[in-house]
Amino acid sequence: MTRTVSFYNLAWRWHFYAGLFVIPFMILLSLTGIIYLFKPQLDPLMYPHLLQVEARGTPLSADAQLRHLQQAYPQAQVSQYLPPVDAHRSAQFVASQDGRTLNLFVDPYSGQVLGSQDAERNLQAIARALHGELMIGTLGDRLMELAAGWGVVLVVSGLYLWWPRGQGSAGVLWPRLNARGRLLWRDLHAVTGFWGSALLLFMLLTGMTWTGFWGEKFSGAWNHFPAAMWDAVPTSDQQARSLNSAATQTVAWAVENMPLPVSAHAAHQGHVAAAPVAVAERVSLQQVVDIARARGVVPGYSVTLPSTADGVYTVAIFADDPRNDATLHLDQYSAAVLADIRWADYGGVARAVESGVMLHEGKMFGLANQLLMLGVCLLILLSSVSSLVIWWKRRPQGSLGVPPLRHDLALWKGGVAIMLVLGALFPLVGASLLLIWVLDWLLARLRVAQPVLD
Repeated sequence: MTRTVSFYNLAWRWHFYAGLFVIPFMILLSLTGIIYLFKPQLDPLMYPHLLQVEARGTPLSADAQLRHLQQAYPQAQVSQYLPPVDAHRSAQFVASQDGRTLNLFVDPYSGQVLGSQDAERNLQAIARALHGELMIGTLGDRLMELAAGWGVVLVVSGLYLWWPRGQGSAGVLWPRLNARGRLLWRDLHAVTGFWGSALLLFMLLTGMTWTGFWGEKFSGAWNHFPAAMWDAVPTSDQQARSLNSAATQTVAWAVENMPLPVSAHAAHQGHVAAAPVAVAERVSLQQVVDIARARGVVPGYSVTLPSTADGVYTVAIFADDPRNDATLHLDQYSAAVLADIRWADYGGVARAVESGVMLHEGKMFGLANQLLMLGVCLLILLSSVSSLVIWWKRRPQGSLGVPPLRHDLALWKGGVAIMLVLGALFPLVGASLLLIWVLDWLLARLRVAQPVLD
């Protein structure tokens, strides 16, 4: 007799396969997310000698701070300046030297260099790089994107499997804490998965916007600014996203796909883009800081210095409150503001994404936001660990314990449609879903074809 595989059975197996792939990533994302979530509290505790200074008198100009730094580090190539956020904080420079990128901290009152930090090998940078691309570049980014997409499949298939089918609320809305063994772990997994599903989807989807494949396509589709903004501004072939890295965030998501302008003087004179820049030809760093202040850019911004003869100064803040986001590009020779992009220039989708990202990172509503996201991370960890325990307890010796195909439930056509939509929305997921389905079908056919020995 021919049997038809039901969607319930496929959902069960997809949930299992998704879990095998996704759970290690979910654990990593949760742990690194918790570290980055509490960056505002951890950094002052770990690096008080670098970050904190005694307020006294009038601080030195940005250029004077830079001169003191260059005397201490004459071989360093400075790429970025972060002014003190308040009277008790140090100034920070980012520089490259001997193949390393360093964060260099300067007392803004005396010009004393307080110390250095490896910009790519400190706790927060490592946590962020692991969280975004596993510290292995493009391959890691694609794996994280695939894991996030399969995380969505995990949530959707999990909700279908959780959906009450006549049983009571115990084990559905709350765990049966008087249970023991596998039943208790099953309840913990199902109930925490249900209550955390909406928040987990929120975390996955807001995180997906930063990925290099799906996120870049999504950004390109929705982040558009008036063409007139660039009518009188020569632009390069680089985008603002080039200012971001796995370890640091300079410009906001909403402006990542904007072209970087070029300084008009160099463009008109036909300078070669890769030519070294004579510092004396530039406007002063302090003048850039003064323009940022005059234009109301809130403290916490960075100034990225030009690296080429036609490069620009970029003043940027990816603010805790996205309404304070700002990205300014200044001509390095005339200090003319070539672009000034704010919250008011963002489209509706960009505003929603930026707000979602700030909630994701626990920055929008201070400690309350941090604690909420901590709770989400802990729910994810509990759900992940409980699923591993369930799998370990039921797995056959020497086998992964893939759930068997059952045939006693009807096909859920709506569920199939949802899975097809997910595959279309997230192409990497769709391709891998198709691959897994084909492999699963082939393995099933091979098992059926095997002769039964007496």
